[in-house]
Parts: sequence; C-alpha cells; structure tokens
Amino acid sequence: MQSRIYLDHAATTPIRTEVKAAMEPFLERGGFGNPSSLHSEGQRAKRALDEARAIVAESIGAEFSEINFNSGGTEADNAALVGVMLANRRRGEHLITSQIEHEAVLHTAQFVETLGFEATYLAPNAQGLVTAEQVAAALKPATTLVSIMHANNEIGTVQPIAKIGAVLRDHSAYFHSDAVQTYGAYPLNVHELGVDLLTLSSHKIYGPKGVGALYVRDGISIEPLIHGGGQERERRAGTENVAAIVGFGEAVRWMLRERDETTARMSRLRDLLIGLIRERIPGVILNGHPTLRLPGNVHFSFPNLDAESLLVSLDLAGVAASSGSACTSGSIEPSHVLAAIGTASEEHGAALRLTLGRETTEEEVRETVERLARVVIRLARV
Repeated sequence: MQSRIYLDHAATTPIRTEVKAAMEPFLERGGFGNPSSLHSEGQRAKRALDEARAIVAESIGAEFSEINFNSGGTEADNAALVGVMLANRRRGEHLITSQIEHEAVLHTAQFVETLGFEATYLAPNAQGLVTAEQVAAALKPATTLVSIMHANNEIGTVQPIAKIGAVLRDHSAYFHSDAVQTYGAYPLNVHELGVDLLTLSSHKIYGPKGVGALYVRDGISIEPLIHGGGQERERRAGTENVAAIVGFGEAVRWMLRERDETTARMSRLRDLLIGLIRERIPGVILNGHPTLRLPGNVHFSFPNLDAESLLVSLDLAGVAASSGSACTSGSIEPSHVLAAIGTASEEHGAALRLTLGRETTEEEVRETVERLARVVIRLARV
C-alpha cells in the first residue's frame, strides 16, 4: 500500500508532540482552573495564560497588553473589521480591502456594508499583487480602516505590507493585516510593518485548532463582538481556552527556534516542486507571483482538466492537496482569488494548491510529481 503524502499545510498543520504535551496538564486536575478565579488552580491557569501572551507578543514585537486571544483567524478578522468600524464611526465610514482577501475578511467587509459603511475592493494584478500606490489612490478623508492580507492563502503571493504601512503613516486610517499564512514563515514586527492590527492563528504553526490572536495597538478603540465578562481587556468576553492558548504559546516557541531553517528548506523544496511539475507536465500555468510567494506554496492551473476529478484522483493516489476552487453540492465554484487574477476560466481548467510543511521531504516532493503526472495523463485521456 502506497504511503500518504500530506501537502495541504496551508489549510492546517498537524499538532506538534511538544505542543500536545504542554497542553495536557491544563486538561487535568490541578490545571483546569478558570484564570479569572482567585484560588490556586485559577492562578496557575492565569500564569500560563500570561506566559503564552508574553511569547506571542514578543514574536511580533508587540506589548503584552496588545495581544487578545480568541478562537482563531476568522474571529480575529471579524473583530478587526467590525470592531474598528463600529467603534470609530465618527472618524469615517470608509473601508479599503482587496478582492483576494480570505473570506473571513471579504465576507466581513460585505457585512460591514450592510451596516451603512462604504467599502472599496482593490483589484490585484495578474500575479495577485496589490500595490501601495493603489491603496494611496483609494484613500479618502473618511477612510477609517485598510485591511490587506500579508500573503494570499491560495496562490501564495506576499503583499508589500511595509510599503502600504508607510503610505498610511500620513493618514488617520488604521491598518489591519491578516498574517495567518506568514506568521510561521517570516519574522514579523508590527512596527516595521506599520500595522495597527494583526491577525494570527495557532493551527497554521503546528498548534491546536480553535485558538488565535488579534494584535490591537494600544489606544485603538474596538467594539467587542462578544459581550459578557471582562476577559481579554473587555475586548472578547468568555472564559479563555487555557489549554489551547498554552498550546499556541508552545507552538510559537518552537516556531521561533526553527522558522529560519524551515523556511529556507521549504523554499528550496517549493522551487524543486515547481520545476519538476513544469518539466513533467507541459502547459501548466503557475498562479501567483514567481518570487514574492510563500515558501511552501505551489499553485498551478491545469488546462482542460476538471478540478474535482483532479483532487479526488490525487487523493486516491495518496496525495492530500486542495484547490483554488471550493466544492459545493457537487459543483465547482470558481475561486474569487483566481477570478480576480483572471485564471478562473474554463480555459485554465483545474487549479491545484500544494503546500509544504516542516516535515515534507524531497523524496515526497519527487513522488508527488510522479503520482500527479500519472493522474493528469489518465484524466487527459478521459
């Protein structure tokens, strides 16, 4: 039986053994306390929460008080857009974002419009790049928030966030970026990037699912999405998920130790994978920027092939991958990202995203190409 090859790390990563071990004491007697309680069990949980908050803050050059834990990237994006726009309505009612944001931003921006705000959606170029000049041209006196993701989760293009941040220094608008995909790949510093809000997620860096964080620069007003107690400095009510947050903090510690080495290795394997696919399967189209792309991201379109058939066939061949399209009710809906860059047409065919991880080997990369080539040949005959 052939071995399984997992190449969908942009969707989620396996939890590290060390992370699981760090979480276990806070699921058991003596460590399960509520961090808002004054007794010993509660204070042990509170100390663990503080330690995790400190390491997350350190990892992006933020202050301890600027890290707000939540359920993950989607909640953080919603809190950034809805929370800032509602709390700062007197500053203006205009939001700027892009056409290729993650749905957590894109759909939230559309929701914000139903509340009476105005939104501008910037179009990327054919390589998925949004420029600082576009942001500058779209700014209005009423612009309250700009939200541009650090790197696209589908095609991997890395955006010029620091340049956009520099443009916004002379404007009153706040700047938010979803850094879920880049957090484990590059050193991030909120001051160097020029951001006021930053979205982070645990399960993309080998931590548990269901936990993330929103960096909010001190002094920024934000309306909470969830009302109740005074947790997370009254920005997110509800008892904190201590075990998951501890796991998040442990994942960050390991990420900081290994990031540079892992990023260099994945970049090499990414380039090898791109080169081998082009060599074995002529006519494929590389989506995204050729060089300004995530170290583990490979995204191709396969002309005249069906996306669902390609993904299912690859899965049967033992390769876990994803697509630039979403499968809903048996039909393939064009990806909004591919539509925005002009590669969502029938002519461009099936889109395939292969994303590498810290444990991906060169042998797996080469074997993936062999299995993919066989699948493409068979589907082309059909």
